[in-house]
Amino acid sequence: MNIEDIEIVKCIEKHRDLILDAERRIWKNPETGYKEWETSSYLEKEFEKLGYTLVRAEDIPGFYTKIETGREGPCVLILGELDSLLCHDHPEADPKTGAVHACGHNAQCAALLGIAAALKEDGALDGLSGSIKLCAVPAEELIETEYRETLRKKGIIRYYGGKTEFLSRGYFDDVDLAIMVHTTVGERGFVIKEGGNGCIVKNIEFRGKASHAGGSPHRGINALYATNVAMTAINALRETFKDQDHVRVHPIITSGGTAVNAIPSSVTLQSYVRGKSIEAIKGENEKINRALAAAAASLGANVKISDRPGYTPLINDENLKKVAAEAMHMLLPSDLVEITDGWGTGSTDMGDISAVIPAIHPYSCGASGTGHGNDYYIEHPESACLDSARLQLMILKLLLENDAARGREIVEKRQMRYETIEDFLEDLDRAILDKEAVLYNDDGTVTLDFN
Repeated sequence: MNIEDIEIVKCIEKHRDLILDAERRIWKNPETGYKEWETSSYLEKEFEKLGYTLVRAEDIPGFYTKIETGREGPCVLILGELDSLLCHDHPEADPKTGAVHACGHNAQCAALLGIAAALKEDGALDGLSGSIKLCAVPAEELIETEYRETLRKKGIIRYYGGKTEFLSRGYFDDVDLAIMVHTTVGERGFVIKEGGNGCIVKNIEFRGKASHAGGSPHRGINALYATNVAMTAINALRETFKDQDHVRVHPIITSGGTAVNAIPSSVTLQSYVRGKSIEAIKGENEKINRALAAAAASLGANVKISDRPGYTPLINDENLKKVAAEAMHMLLPSDLVEITDGWGTGSTDMGDISAVIPAIHPYSCGASGTGHGNDYYIEHPESACLDSARLQLMILKLLLENDAARGREIVEKRQMRYETIEDFLEDLDRAILDKEAVLYNDDGTVTLDFN
């Protein structure tokens, strides 16, 4: 079917300039998670120009608005992500911060604005039942975790991920179904997979003892060497990971010493432990913590392990996925639509939404280069922005037309991993760990305490 024959998506063409201008505007002003004040403010003003009343998060960036059709039915949440990545060697990265939208969130926000504009057109809500919540959400990219921890300690946020934070604040308590269309590489097309990995976030500090690196190294305890032993141990563990669990561990050293002539007394690392299931993540994370503790003990050092909830594995709702697939085929030829049972090994806080609300996370092409890389660009903005907006409107139509029959059916058939949001958040909090993992006992023995 030709997209021009579908009434609800015609509205997108009327707002082409608004959408494409927004994509460029946000690309040129990238901001990382929980710092997206300018991006959020820009979108807030554009939404208000369209006549929307907004609920702002206030102490963090982001907002939502709710559209009522005037007829009873499920509430459908449509999300756009505000934040950028850090990639200092990207040619168009912010020269001061290194921020750049090397994952296409700028296109997602532009599509969200286009959807908002289209839904204000006369007749856009005709035949639809229920309600629509449009949300610009911060902090999907799980970076700068030390900064996010400062926000957590101040009580500003509870969770590192913006969607999880919004979930904990009750912003999605009335939501029945959720849609998040991400940008991906390719000239044109749609993709939807089975799901993707979740993760635990790790901040690690090896603690040793400083001394003169040339004159008295025997008096020091080299935290960097302990770190090297830990990295070797983690690499040795990789062959124990089960292929079907899709485990990924990728630590980076964020501070490795301050002076070449001093034994490093403190070395810090950040990492995730990713996996297909919560059980796999927890199991492999325990192995990683054991390796960290043992490495520290082998050098007479110590290690402070700080684990935080990352993201829950994403599982696309099968019934909602069928509706998305139908919408994709209505909008584009079959050779441009990929419906797969493939598994993504990245992580997104959309996984947290999918744990408690039937959700889908499809992809719309339009980018070129490597995701999160220095050659990533929105090369085909119509595909990345306009096609994305059309797809979301088409899914919305299929869910909410005919007294929202299909939307209601999906809600009735939902099988969530947690009965309530509160149960889910309580389980997330069990991942929190803060402890020095090596105990040097008075009798000369050493105890490893890493759980």
